[in-house]
Amino acid sequence: MTRKFNGDRLLVATHNKGKLEEIADLLAPFGVTVVGAAEMNLPEPVEDGTSFVENARIKAHAAAKATGLPALSDDSGIEIDALDKAPGIYTADWAETDSGRDFVMAMTRAHDELLERGAPEPWTARFCCTLVLAWPDGHDEVFPGVMEGKVVWPMRGDQGHGYDPVFQPEGYDITFGEMDRWEKNKISHRADAFAKFVKGCFD
Repeated sequence: MTRKFNGDRLLVATHNKGKLEEIADLLAPFGVTVVGAAEMNLPEPVEDGTSFVENARIKAHAAAKATGLPALSDDSGIEIDALDKAPGIYTADWAETDSGRDFVMAMTRAHDELLERGAPEPWTARFCCTLVLAWPDGHDEVFPGVMEGKVVWPMRGDQGHGYDPVFQPEGYDITFGEMDRWEKNKISHRADAFAKFVKGCFD
């Protein structure tokens, strides 16, 4: 039996403003006030887990413990089958540079590695998102979401963020980078995880 959320304030363990707005929009119908990690001056914990679930758990429990509020965190990334599911939990790390994140560099690296391996197309891939809601008493609930698709080249579209311009979701002929943000938010890996989260903790 999933534990229900019955408070009116939820801490979202992220310093990403876009992610915070997206989550606040999704929770607006439930009368929940969303606060971000930056507002609470929370440091970003070291994410040394070996899976999306472990990293999401680290962030959610650290935030719940520090504030006494239930905390929601997400860990997400792209898995490319022909690269042994890389970059996976290192999705953002592939984009790190001394002057911030460069996702064009990260997408180019993924494409170069596919060519180096002589991987035949289609380059099947999926976006994964794992949501964890943790309570201050140590209890948590886990909600995994996924969007199947493939990696395409060259990059297409300037919408979205991260690896969106090279990811074409199953059943579509455009990339996430070419897709209207609202359309993407309805079908994405995060939408899948959110639907499970809302059904489990709110409905």
